[in-house]
Amino acid sequence: MTGTSFFSDMVQTITERGRKLLSFAPRAERTQTSLTSLEKLCDMLLSSRGEASGMALAAEILQQWSRLNDGQQRDFMLLLAGKFGPDSDKLDKAIDTYRAERSAKAVLELHEAAEPRRQELIRRLNLAPNGISTLVRMRERLLELKIDTPDLEAVDADFAHLFTSWFNRGFLILRPIDWSTPAHILEKIIRYEAVHEIGDWDELRRRLAPGDRRCFAFFHPQLADDPLIFVEVALTKTIPETISDVLGEKRAPIQAQDARTAVFYSISNCQAGLRGISFGNFLIKQVVEDLRRDLPKLDTFVTLSPAPAFAGWLGRERRNEDSDVLTAEDKAALAVLDDADWASGTAGTADVKAALLPAAAWYFLRARTPDGRPVDPVARFHLGNGARLERLDFLADRSSRAMRQAHGLMVNYLYKLDDIETNHEAFAQRGEIVAAPAIRKLLRSIKPNRSAPAAERAGNAADSKELSS
Repeated sequence: MTGTSFFSDMVQTITERGRKLLSFAPRAERTQTSLTSLEKLCDMLLSSRGEASGMALAAEILQQWSRLNDGQQRDFMLLLAGKFGPDSDKLDKAIDTYRAERSAKAVLELHEAAEPRRQELIRRLNLAPNGISTLVRMRERLLELKIDTPDLEAVDADFAHLFTSWFNRGFLILRPIDWSTPAHILEKIIRYEAVHEIGDWDELRRRLAPGDRRCFAFFHPQLADDPLIFVEVALTKTIPETISDVLGEKRAPIQAQDARTAVFYSISNCQAGLRGISFGNFLIKQVVEDLRRDLPKLDTFVTLSPAPAFAGWLGRERRNEDSDVLTAEDKAALAVLDDADWASGTAGTADVKAALLPAAAWYFLRARTPDGRPVDPVARFHLGNGARLERLDFLADRSSRAMRQAHGLMVNYLYKLDDIETNHEAFAQRGEIVAAPAIRKLLRSIKPNRSAPAAERAGNAADSKELSS
């Protein structure tokens, strides 16, 4: 931390010297920002050769950006898209040279000419003190704007390209989070928790202080006090079926050395501006290595995961008169899901479970997005990391959010260390989902609909053949 502070102070000193060289007005006088002045500053930064002046220009641009209103920020992003793309003349010349020569030099010139000017601009903006944190917030705003402004897709691609390098695993630092961690970081853990809300400090203590609990986070050297992503881990004797088994206030803690199972029950990304930059796969693998080193008796690594898109998908199937998944009897049994208190008693839950779990098996094994990926985002993450779809847990989370998103369903994904690479390749190369026999068996109750697409009928037939053999 001392080294980081020294470096930050040095950067700040160089920046202030650069301000004097460029004769910027005092901050108190710089209250108005125009797109024209920002464009001029960006051009100056791209043509700058001095380190001090470059840092000062970068700091000035980012400060002016922070003062823009929503409409001006949108205009600035459109400016990046329209006026800071590749140099057209230079690119045309490089294309002609490549067509004529096809040499390594021509390829390099073409590569350099094709790079948008905004990529170099973003790199230079990162020179400013706290530049990377401001750029992460800038991309957070860009992601919001991109929803209604498709022309900004190319700008976001440049941010993502650079962030993938700047937040490379080699730069990230894995740090344990416990009850002795500084309070300002613990406050961020409470705020960033995205799966199971942490209501107060007492609840945070129950997750961090006991000997059978662990938490790990990735940090970046330039964001030393702000986690990028963190995972909460419960050490247990068996695979839990409900979140109350993990987070219940009256649960009986165990000694860490008695645990055989490590349960990843919450993974939270902390920086919205880094969406799409993958850290989770590295995080899980690193945590598994650390846990195995400290607790060699651990032999099972599993998640207890939400299914945030399941209720929406099931609702569409219930409304679909030609559903390939639900029969009329299933739809009748699932009609109680429209009652917010349907799970408060025991009457009818057996019928719901009998209809819901086979549908859930279909959802995870068969349902696809238009581009052929599993519908569930959490499933895509864990299956892509080489996990096996291990178990579907009925009414495992009765919180209002879980009931609304998944009718209480949770999922165990198993990370069997010897199979992770094989499972990953099967999913990445062929789209195959590795699942426990019990989950595939649930598909037996679903009969192929004659109106279903041929690929889906073939998939059901393959499952039936596998299950009968």
